[in-house]
Amino acid sequence: MTDQEPSQEPAESPIEPLYTHPASPFVRTQASAIAHVEMVGSPQVTPTWVTYRLQIEFGLAMLAYLMVLVGSVTVLQANPGASWRYFVAVLPVVPAGLVLWILIRALSRLDEMQKRIQMMAFGFSLGATALLTFGYGFLEGVGLPHLSWTLVLPLMATLWGIGTGVFTLRYR
Repeated sequence: MTDQEPSQEPAESPIEPLYTHPASPFVRTQASAIAHVEMVGSPQVTPTWVTYRLQIEFGLAMLAYLMVLVGSVTVLQANPGASWRYFVAVLPVVPAGLVLWILIRALSRLDEMQKRIQMMAFGFSLGATALLTFGYGFLEGVGLPHLSWTLVLPLMATLWGIGTGVFTLRYR
């Protein structure tokens, strides 16, 4: 036998996984070193696509809508008696559907307060549009000129914008 003592290494303390201690007023939390680091230099710049993705997608979809609309009107004026004119007349609905899809996707990404504001603005827009068109329908019966149905959507969009502005200011 040798007279060497077995090497005694210090016992390592067990590693505690993160989040093992619930929040308690009796346990003092330690601030991480990262929380106190100050970034020196210019702030990080995100690419334009990431920052303005919604606006770019919406703009491109509206551009597609306008291009298809102008093309559709041009083709219909050149071929008024064609059997396929109904298909061409409805063709601008496809990019308009893309605009709707982008709008719904953008609304789903809002936080709860913004969703509440948008919901109230949509409700205001729907109700005010209904009242205005219903009231104007009575006025048409007594002599005012007939207005096209194509004016309902711009009216609704305008009232939605007004409602969004009013309800946003209300919650500030």
